Amino acid sequence: MNAGQQTTRRLASKAGSSICRSCRDTVSRQTYATAAVAAQTEDQNQPQVAHTMPVASTSPSTSYAVNAGIVVSRPPLITRDLHPFESAFFLYQRRLNERLALPFTRYFYVKKKTPADLEWKRKLRQRLTPARDIGRYKGYGEEAWNDELLLGAQESDVNWQVDSLLKDAEQSGLENNAQNENAEANAEGGVIPPTVGGAKKVEHELVERPMPRVTEADKTGDVKSLNRLLQRTLYLLVKNKDGRWAFPEDRLIKKESLHNAAERILVQSGGANMNTWVVGNVPVGHHQHDFLPETLKSSPNPKELGLKTFFMKVRIMAGQCNLTNNKLGLTDFKWLAKEEVEKAVDKKYWHSIRNMLAER
Repeated sequence: MNAGQQTTRRLASKAGSSICRSCRDTVSRQTYATAAVAAQTEDQNQPQVAHTMPVASTSPSTSYAVNAGIVVSRPPLITRDLHPFESAFFLYQRRLNERLALPFTRYFYVKKKTPADLEWKRKLRQRLTPARDIGRYKGYGEEAWNDELLLGAQESDVNWQVDSLLKDAEQSGLENNAQNENAEANAEGGVIPPTVGGAKKVEHELVERPMPRVTEADKTGDVKSLNRLLQRTLYLLVKNKDGRWAFPEDRLIKKESLHNAAERILVQSGGANMNTWVVGNVPVGHHQHDFLPETLKSSPNPKELGLKTFFMKVRIMAGQCNLTNNKLGLTDFKWLAKEEVEKAVDKKYWHSIRNMLAER
């Protein structure tokens, strides 16, 4: 039964016996418009409910000021030092590889009477072993079984291995030949060529030595130098106008984004001589600083409860921080590792930033 038929029956029931059957059938065939008009009439007869508009609260609203901070970091420049177990394992692998390769004849690797074969012979007479940085191998004799290194042996020291490689690279293998030629000339009564210390002078090719892993800044404790702790990540820490050590930060200006604010703070704090890169548009962490009650009483804006600082990640590739004529009132700066940052900042500040810093 549709809505029109229901309305017709309701009207017929109100009319009672004053309507005939034919009229009732005629009314039931009317369109839906009749039902709509009747429903509208019923709605108008019902009492209207008044709607009350919401009223805004008259109590003062409080908020936090938003700051943008930058976490400027210098990544590690060299690989870390090996753990003693790692160093011992790598040495064991190199010695094992040499022992497995020695049973093969050298002609398996080089052709006979070629320059490579002659060079091998010269080097082997000089080294007394194929390898140059893992100790001498004595595979024959009564002590051939005793081939393992003892604990604390010099062959396991990385510095000794580097010196051995450099010494071998500086020698051409002709030193023994020169000594033999001098001995033969002396026995025959001939003229001995110009010597240095009783041996024939042999020209050595200069070999570039690796740079030390410990720099001068490490020895002197210069925390303002980027050439320190080359195996670790360093972070820029500055002393603000309140005398506290923290990351550089400043308030957002109007509709400034965090990314644009980070670029502005870099120039205003560290100068334009740093080649930096702001990583992404999303902050890596935040810190909330609540004002003390006595500070709120004397503050020009008592509705401002504190500061919320959102930190952006920044990498430095070259240059150095220069606080001369900085616009943030900074007085000093340091380049510190994670554990050094913990000692320099407040405890609450450290709990907010510690997860943003890398262990190495």
